[in-house]
Amino acid sequence: MTLARTWSVGLAGVAGAMVEVEVDMSAGVPGVVLVGLPDAVVRQSVDRVRAAVVNTGASWPMRRITIGLSPASMPKQGSGFDLALAAAVLAAAGTLPADAADGLVLLGELGLDGSVRAVRGVLPAVLAAVQAGHDTVVVPAGNAEEAALVAGVAVLPAATLGDLVAHLSGRARLAPHARGPLPSPAPVPDLGDVVGQAAGRRAVEVAAAGGHHLFLTGPPGAGKTMLAERLPGLLPVLDERAALEVTAIHSVAGTLPPGAPLLSRPPFESPHHSATMAALVGGGSGVIRPGALCRAHRGVLFLDEAPEFPRATLDTLRQPLERGEVTIARASGAATFPCRAQLVLAANPCPCASAAGDAACTCSPLERRRYQARLSGPLLDRIDLRVDLPAVTRAAWLAGQDPPEPSAAVAARVAAARETAAARLGGAGLALNSQVPGRLLRERWPVPRAALALAERALERGLLSVRGLDRVQRVAWTLADLGGRPVPDGDDVAEALGMRLQRVAA
Repeated sequence: MTLARTWSVGLAGVAGAMVEVEVDMSAGVPGVVLVGLPDAVVRQSVDRVRAAVVNTGASWPMRRITIGLSPASMPKQGSGFDLALAAAVLAAAGTLPADAADGLVLLGELGLDGSVRAVRGVLPAVLAAVQAGHDTVVVPAGNAEEAALVAGVAVLPAATLGDLVAHLSGRARLAPHARGPLPSPAPVPDLGDVVGQAAGRRAVEVAAAGGHHLFLTGPPGAGKTMLAERLPGLLPVLDERAALEVTAIHSVAGTLPPGAPLLSRPPFESPHHSATMAALVGGGSGVIRPGALCRAHRGVLFLDEAPEFPRATLDTLRQPLERGEVTIARASGAATFPCRAQLVLAANPCPCASAAGDAACTCSPLERRRYQARLSGPLLDRIDLRVDLPAVTRAAWLAGQDPPEPSAAVAARVAAARETAAARLGGAGLALNSQVPGRLLRERWPVPRAALALAERALERGLLSVRGLDRVQRVAWTLADLGGRPVPDGDDVAEALGMRLQRVAA
């Protein structure tokens, strides 16, 4: 037989599409023609596959070989097609039974010695194969644990091309990989480590309960980074669906930690302030990769020294934070990644960043205003909670010798508040107070008018925008959920307004 076909998967973001690999052999000058919008890596796969086939002990057919990747209109990127190409070529050459790989989904990169190397994006690729009706996939042995996370599919791990050839020819069988027990989640920093800073601890608890964005300001050593790093430990462990979403993003990004195929804890990303737009949101000149915001999906994106980030880079977060997803367009296509993360910003109040606070500050009011103006108003308007942390005094440090409340106790209150909110919002397909659109907030879950009096006066005086008033109401609902109240009262609105209007003194 001179025609053979196998299947593989192409990825655009975390969405997979089935790719049919067809190989035709005909008389003519020996050579290989590869069609179907391959990128440079896929075009180079011909040389990798040829060397792997020869070094496995098989012969490379000296005929004209045409390889088609269908659908032809979809760009093909990455080295994950190598294994499918090799199987199709060997089947078309008669080395393997003609129909041995027909209907089989193959993923993996080939080394020149015939070894099958791990690739990125195996989890979303296997999910796409299952959704397309395939029940068996062959993956690199290094990706077997990741692929086995998907239910309803037989995962066959291959260490070498020779193993696959022996399996398809019937000389030996690849043993299906069974999903093993998941390792225990790594321990996270405890909120009990934070000395003092009652306002900061309260803000972190409210942010965790409602999914609100948070802005922490204060001098060095006040505990901004400590509080931000402890926020993921207050969030509930991810359910299986959410964990698969997060793991798929990290699989595409190539950031899955060794020995942890499933990410069950909310992720925490903290890029350096020199990060580019592509590093923060996503991009790349070839394969589009998720940025830090996408890798923080269902977790926390922490931007320390926020005013040091380029203003244009920070402003790219505005639309993704509102939509919960980011679409990155290129001439060759577009990729969409989910990015429903909690944003936590941290900043010093002024350029001198005196650890002693305002008393030792050497900056003029103009310098302070210029420093704070590096963060745009539209970005700050999307931040629900703003807290100024004072320098830790000796009295606060001595008071911290008594054990503060640990993360476990705070996380229990957060979980209870989230359950209350989910029960109230579930009929609208929502789970967190921060997700409630302004229209639904006013129509279905209005805050009592008497309780809103203080916030309405702030709106009249220009201290709040209409969007800001909606955000105050969302935070008030979170405070009510934490306090076990059926609706927010005036104290909840006052506390929410106080967290909204705090600013570093100029």
